[in-house]
Amino acid sequence: MSEPKVGRPHWPDAIHNPSDDLSVLKPWSWAVERLEKSHNYWIATARSDGRPHLMVIWGIWWNDAFWFSTGPKTRKAKNIAAQSYCVIGTEKADEAIIVEGTAVEVEDRAEWKRMAEIYDQKYGSKLMPLLESSGGSVYRIEPKVAFGQDEHADDFVQAATRWTF
Repeated sequence: MSEPKVGRPHWPDAIHNPSDDLSVLKPWSWAVERLEKSHNYWIATARSDGRPHLMVIWGIWWNDAFWFSTGPKTRKAKNIAAQSYCVIGTEKADEAIIVEGTAVEVEDRAEWKRMAEIYDQKYGSKLMPLLESSGGSVYRIEPKVAFGQDEHADDFVQAATRWTF
C-alpha cells in the first residue's frame, strides 16, 4: 500500500483557524507506531437497527490493515455480517488513532496462521488452537480514512491529522 494522503480533518468549530502549513501534521509512521503498539483497541459496529455497539478487543496492525478474531456468535460478528463498515480506535486517547474501514472475513487458513504467529508474539498466547476449537473467525479491516490526535503536540488543533487511503 502506498502512503495515505495526509490532510486536516474537517473541524468547523476548532478554536484556531488551521494554517496552510501541513508540516505540523503527523506522518503516517506516527499512526502506524501507535496502531502496532496498542494492546487494547476499541471496535465500533452498528446493529441492524442502527444502534451502535462498542467493544474492547485485541488485534494487530499488519499488512496495512487491522486484524482481529472473534466468535461467529458475537454481537460484533453479527453486526459485521450485516454491515461491514466499522471503526477501530487505539487504547490511548491522548495519542488517539481512529481508523474507519470495511471489515472483510478472512477465509484463507494460511493467512490465519501467519496472522496468528504475529498475534501470539504480541500477546503471548496461542490463537490458532483457540480459533480452531471455537469455530472463530478472522477479520481484516481495510482502512478508508484514519484520524490522529496528539494532546502532547504544541498546538493540538494544528496537529490533528487525517489520512485518506
